[in-house]
Amino acid sequence: MRTCGEELIQLLQEYGVETVFGIPGVHTVELYRALPTSSVRHVTPRHEQGAGFMADGYARASGKPGVCLVITGPGTTNILTAMGQAYADSIPMLVISSVNRTYELGHAGGRLHELTSQRSMVAGVTAFSHTLMRPDELPDLLDRAFTLFASARPRPVHIEIPLDVITQPLAQGPPRHFVAPAAPGPDPQAIGRAVHLMRLARKPLLLLGGGAIAASREATQLAQVWDVPTAYTINAKGILPKDHPLSLGSNQSLPPVRALAAEADIVLAIGTELGETDYDVVFDGGFRLGGRLIRIDIDPAQLQRNFAAEVAIASDARLAIQALLRELPPASRQPELSGSRRASLAREQLKAHWAPAWTSQYRVLDLIQQALPEVIIVGDSTQPVYSGNHMYEATQTRSWFNSSTGYGTLGYALPAAIGARLAAPQRPVVCLIGDGGIQFTLPELASAVEAGVPIIVLLWNNRGYGEIKRYMLGRNIEPVGVDIYTPDFLILARGFGCDARRPTSWHELRESLLAAAAATRPTVIEVMEDAEFLRN
Repeated sequence: MRTCGEELIQLLQEYGVETVFGIPGVHTVELYRALPTSSVRHVTPRHEQGAGFMADGYARASGKPGVCLVITGPGTTNILTAMGQAYADSIPMLVISSVNRTYELGHAGGRLHELTSQRSMVAGVTAFSHTLMRPDELPDLLDRAFTLFASARPRPVHIEIPLDVITQPLAQGPPRHFVAPAAPGPDPQAIGRAVHLMRLARKPLLLLGGGAIAASREATQLAQVWDVPTAYTINAKGILPKDHPLSLGSNQSLPPVRALAAEADIVLAIGTELGETDYDVVFDGGFRLGGRLIRIDIDPAQLQRNFAAEVAIASDARLAIQALLRELPPASRQPELSGSRRASLAREQLKAHWAPAWTSQYRVLDLIQQALPEVIIVGDSTQPVYSGNHMYEATQTRSWFNSSTGYGTLGYALPAAIGARLAAPQRPVVCLIGDGGIQFTLPELASAVEAGVPIIVLLWNNRGYGEIKRYMLGRNIEPVGVDIYTPDFLILARGFGCDARRPTSWHELRESLLAAAAATRPTVIEVMEDAEFLRN
């Protein structure tokens, strides 16, 4: 016999979980009883929000669910922001919390960590939230969670376990070998209607989202067979090979790509919400689709949101693309309407829309990629990330992601980079974060040192909330609250046990990156926005 808490750890191992993130407390210690004798590694953040961001970064880099253990009440409220970011970007995350005893729930008796309804509070940022009232429910409940992660739209799942249930005995069953149900495939009739429209297209457009990143090879083949200019969301960077002649990058918010969207007679959108933070980052409502729309999404509810589809296909992206490729003949277009020509013209026009400040910021990103070809760049809401969302091209999927999409929180990049490096220990991971954002989660440097995770923190320092200040000035608002005190980050980094550098030339920046990639502990590389070398 094991307790429910002990059985939980055993079951997580059987589902292939290798790492959990959490801060133990008096309400969760019984969940920790079996950890020392398990194969599951525990990583301790300095705040439960950090635990959630670590799990998010782990999931994005690996494709596997990130798992967190948090306490009742404040531990759960602390992780909500991270769950909101994961929910907005469809990231698989399992959050297991304790909750007060079954006979105490809803009584408002002033118990430690008590909330009126913890589950109701969490429900808005989860695919589902469940209170485990009996230990024998646990295996089926975990099956439900991991089935969702594997074969539906992945979003956070919350399981809360009352204190008296955690310690109840649970009869040990035979070892479980979880096999996720197959992802849903497309309706053949809907595929036929889609192919019919696609064959009629003279000026088509292909839009790919994060829901298609597991089908990179198939998506590239589809773009080539259909001969179509292809744009992809920020979370789908790398889905087409870098410098592919059909690629438009992630520039749906800029006029040249918007013009293609407006003139397209047939648009195929796969695994994308068609939402504001990918298609209208200038927030002017200017993104329009002028033609007939075909949508493919694993989430049926998403198929009519934002833009209604004439053909709506509820399916896994890879299975749907494979079905299209079996029926779609190679396109034959006049040279002036070829996909590569239309994409090339748009890319040339895009150059006129790059902001002057983007040039040096892109040069930094390009230098990172040249020095560290296998790099994963985990971004915060900061200026080089905003420009990189347009200009940077990843060499593979799961290599560029940030918190400026979807929920748009600050402080994400540092803990998420820790999670990404744990998921991909053979790849260099760069946290790209501003001086304002890093102060949200700065103590997670200690977590990285403690866990032996040698991430590279590239700190873009403009001495305040520079982007918000510019936004206020652009609207004739006197800046308030944006010129914040900026500490000496190099001293702080060394105090946390990190290496720290402030390069003053492009050569020093490159050497700093290479040294950091070879280090065994985290390195903070501070780049001052007004540094002289950035202007040269």
